[in-house]
Amino acid sequence: MTSKFRIAVFSIALSIGAMAFQGCDSLTKTQKGAGIGAAAGGVLGALIGNKAGNTAVGAILGGAVGGVAGGLIGKRMDKQAAEIQNTIPNAQVVREGEGIIVKFDSGILFDFASANLKDAAKQNIKSLAGSINEYPNTDIKVIGHTDNKGTEDYNLGLSEQRAASVKAYAVAQGVPASRMTTVGKGFSEPIADNSTDAGRAANRRVEIVIVANDQLKQQAAQGQLQN
Repeated sequence: MTSKFRIAVFSIALSIGAMAFQGCDSLTKTQKGAGIGAAAGGVLGALIGNKAGNTAVGAILGGAVGGVAGGLIGKRMDKQAAEIQNTIPNAQVVREGEGIIVKFDSGILFDFASANLKDAAKQNIKSLAGSINEYPNTDIKVIGHTDNKGTEDYNLGLSEQRAASVKAYAVAQGVPASRMTTVGKGFSEPIADNSTDAGRAANRRVEIVIVANDQLKQQAAQGQLQN
């Protein structure tokens, strides 16, 4: 599925959602907006499938502008995503809508029950930081996830610590801290079956979401975006 098609589907979802709620005069603006967001979010979530959690999908949805500007941003994201995939073979790159999700299995980055980056993981994050620095005017969200082994509090804390470790090392490589936010989701957003070893392994992951910031959106809206 090409990026242009994905963007087109996403834009259609926004339009359908808007039309569906325009006639509901009894709904407040907030309720209408929530309905439109749910419709578009459902389409984007279906496109991504079981590749990323709801927080990552929401970050892409929340950063989307659509239309011609969205297409220009998508084209830029296509280029960056391809470069990330070529330079970081251990990463799974999910290119959807107007954003990029870079996903690492936690086993690639950390030892068991640890939030300290492995030496090989540092090279992965260094390469990703290089791409982030090469493509300015984006916001980066780092999302930590675990499987469901252990208590909810323990896993939430571990996921937060791992996300923070990734951010800290990226900042050490020159990525401005102001561009990055972190969140830990514990085991609240599984993408696979936690009742199997394979499923739990898939759920132990860190997702890095890249979306356009306000300056990049403005450049795209004015047709000044250089890809």
